[in-house]
Amino acid sequence: MESYLELRDSIKLYMRRDMPANPVALIVINHGFAEHLNRYDYVTRVLNTANLGVYRYDLRGHGRTKSKKGYIEDFMDFVEDADEVVNLARAEYPNLPIFMLGHSMGGFISLCYGIDKPNKLRGQIFSGAAIRKLPVINGIKGNIVKILGGLMPNLNIKNNLSEDICSVKEVVEDYRKDPLVLKEAKLKLHCEFLIRGTKWIEKNIGKYEYPCLITHGEKDKIVPKEASIYLYSKISSKDKEIKIYDNLYHEILNENDKDKILSDIINWIYERI
Repeated sequence: MESYLELRDSIKLYMRRDMPANPVALIVINHGFAEHLNRYDYVTRVLNTANLGVYRYDLRGHGRTKSKKGYIEDFMDFVEDADEVVNLARAEYPNLPIFMLGHSMGGFISLCYGIDKPNKLRGQIFSGAAIRKLPVINGIKGNIVKILGGLMPNLNIKNNLSEDICSVKEVVEDYRKDPLVLKEAKLKLHCEFLIRGTKWIEKNIGKYEYPCLITHGEKDKIVPKEASIYLYSKISSKDKEIKIYDNLYHEILNENDKDKILSDIINWIYERI
């Protein structure tokens, strides 16, 4: 079921609820940079088959959400948006446990959420989480982005990710042709996400205590697998698990082995319901 959720600042968040007949738990999905919720249609179908209800939405600045495209004022807006979706899910299904799945920048959002909002979820699943400065932003480039982000927040940066998202050629081609995938994003978004946000995570990561499953593609060229290893080693969760899948690229949930990964995720959830 599609709808718009009016947020605290009047932005209208485009979202979908996909519910099986007898859901045993709910999953809120945070998609990655430049994406939109329809890229999780297959994931949602598989989760629904396992009696897991799915709430997904187009992030602020993305897809059909009614806000300035490719822009965010403050990375914490992502966290508060996710919280409004979680609150909606809890209001609609008060007796069901809620999990959160975040891919790439959605993993960054999920981690910030987990640090900032303890005790609201049953657990979180990370897929190729972009929770550290990426190779493209290290060193002198990072300082330039930070300075320019303050001076020219609306400068457009081209999205050059398509080649490296997945080893499946059809997925890359579909991504490239998809009219809802952002072809560029404002410098301010990059600065909030990759500089201010990752710095905040570095300072606060030890406060994270949720049960979590951390997954990553071993051949990920966009977010190196070391980001997930760092995540696993720095959080304070007693219940944490990491799985690095051989030979897979960034979008592990779109790779040929996606059913195996989804099965691992579903099993992990069922063990915690």
